[in-house]
Amino acid sequence: MNWITIGIGLPFTLIVIVAVFLQAKKYQDVPVYVINLLFSDIIQFCCRIPLDLEGHEFIGRFILSIGLMASVGFMVCISFERYLVVTKPMWYRFRRSIKMSVVVCIAVWALTLLLIVTGYLAAVSWNLNPFTLMICVLLLPLPVLIFFLVGTVKAMSKARSVPADEKRRIVAIQVVVLLIYTLLFLPTIILYLLLNFMIVSLHLMIIASVFLFLSPLADTTLYFLSRKSILDKFLASLCSCKVSNHQEVSSRDRESTIPSTTETD
Repeated sequence: MNWITIGIGLPFTLIVIVAVFLQAKKYQDVPVYVINLLFSDIIQFCCRIPLDLEGHEFIGRFILSIGLMASVGFMVCISFERYLVVTKPMWYRFRRSIKMSVVVCIAVWALTLLLIVTGYLAAVSWNLNPFTLMICVLLLPLPVLIFFLVGTVKAMSKARSVPADEKRRIVAIQVVVLLIYTLLFLPTIILYLLLNFMIVSLHLMIIASVFLFLSPLADTTLYFLSRKSILDKFLASLCSCKVSNHQEVSSRDRESTIPSTTETD
């Protein structure tokens, strides 16, 4: 499964990165966080190759830890940026700059490297599992991502300056980010915490690792969600179906409440 996901995901992610740069050149809107997220996925693909090579497991796991933590960090940045688009549209439009986004990305990479190095030093000094600190830190984004999603949905009605298609795209991105984290990252995080108590079977750890291997492939969906393309028509059709179903149900309710006029005198 490791080599299959590498063989499919690595070239596909490289193609998506090229497409992102072409999109940024065309629309003059650089998705900085998405680009860094995809680069963290490239790091994960490349460092998973030494995992199967004898004598290089430590290097592979160390770099893999950096890629995983950076990936989660940029997912939080993407979710926070979409949250600001809805809750603070004027501030986001006039105060947002590429320079600020680049500074945030540098801070995410630096903080990731600092946490990983601290975790490995603590593991050597106190004879702990080097992944313990990283796993505890990776639990923190869960309430943050839920807050951004709920806050985005609540602020939709007030964000009148944001177009309807943009709102649908924002909600879709928030939902996908939360799903990627909860379905692909969270099982591994929980299982590694339970591993300290020796109550996890090897089969569950293998399944969680497979989910983790699939996470870089799932990250590429954020690129397609950020594009103004046929996806907008799909989301619009979903919303129109919901509205039509709601109107049909409400019309039926009104008809059932109208008294019958066919009674004879």
